[in-house]
Amino acid sequence: MAETSSKQDLIVGVDLGGTKVLAGVFGPQLKLVATSKLSTKSDRGYDAVVERIARGVMDAVDEADFSLKQVRAIGIGAPGAVNPESGEVIFAPNLRWKDAPLKKDLEKRLGVPVFVENDCNVCTLGAHAVEFGGRPRHMVGIFLGTGIGGGLILNGELFGGHNRTAGEIGHMVLEVGGPKCGCGNRGCFEALASRTAIFRRIAEAVKEGGKTLLGEMLGPGEELSDLKSGDLRKAIRKGDKLVEKIVEDAAEYTGIAVANLINLFNPEIIVLGGGVLDALEDEMMAIIVATARDYSMAGTDKGIEIVASKLGDAAGITGSAVLARRGLKA
Repeated sequence: MAETSSKQDLIVGVDLGGTKVLAGVFGPQLKLVATSKLSTKSDRGYDAVVERIARGVMDAVDEADFSLKQVRAIGIGAPGAVNPESGEVIFAPNLRWKDAPLKKDLEKRLGVPVFVENDCNVCTLGAHAVEFGGRPRHMVGIFLGTGIGGGLILNGELFGGHNRTAGEIGHMVLEVGGPKCGCGNRGCFEALASRTAIFRRIAEAVKEGGKTLLGEMLGPGEELSDLKSGDLRKAIRKGDKLVEKIVEDAAEYTGIAVANLINLFNPEIIVLGGGVLDALEDEMMAIIVATARDYSMAGTDKGIEIVASKLGDAAGITGSAVLARRGLKA
């Protein structure tokens, strides 16, 4: 297999997160051949993380039974503000990076062209290219995870805005004077509907005497926030009314955010993804869609699709591969 594949066939996509580095090797027609996953260990500092990204790429290539010489380009989705022209990560709070020359340092380390973009931008790019065949002229991606991010495709192109930071959908204020957000503001979408926000609300409700089944799922010494989005689904399916109500509230806030984006951009498609949505699609999507239809201005939502992405965990690596392939053609 390795002998027949030429250099131009292989692309590596990397999803760089605060806790994990996921790398995927893609062949022709963006077919995923192999993956590797390792922890980011961001507390060890920038150089150590660059080393771990390089190792993740090499592990994935090795897993696919290829060599690095056959890889034509590497794409990376990084959390935070990114300058895609220079490949610098301007600011990544989860990694504690500022002005990090990721493209330059990885190219030096691996000897392969590297392209860098914001993680939610690449997830949007991946959905646009792979799930919708590049068809929509205007599309918005919303990703509900530990935080909330988004991406904008306008006139068929990823839209970065004046400072290349457009698409910070998680920081639209939906509730004036609402809960404090990690960005310092109050009432942001992220502070109301992210995984962090959902678990914070559950913990507050328990302190006030609320009853939940989640306590039974905790191991020794674990906090509620150590649980995963999938545990919320399990609790709801066992009849946990407290968790159900808080997840429904998060879905309503998401629907309001979707309505704002419909009123603002009028895209053909709004695609939703991220760990929270992947785990709770059945519990959240109907509420999101109904609320979005209610709150969007009469007539503006006609013909607009509001759908859940099917890429799941592979959204970041797929989008990063699309980024790299486009970068080579540019």
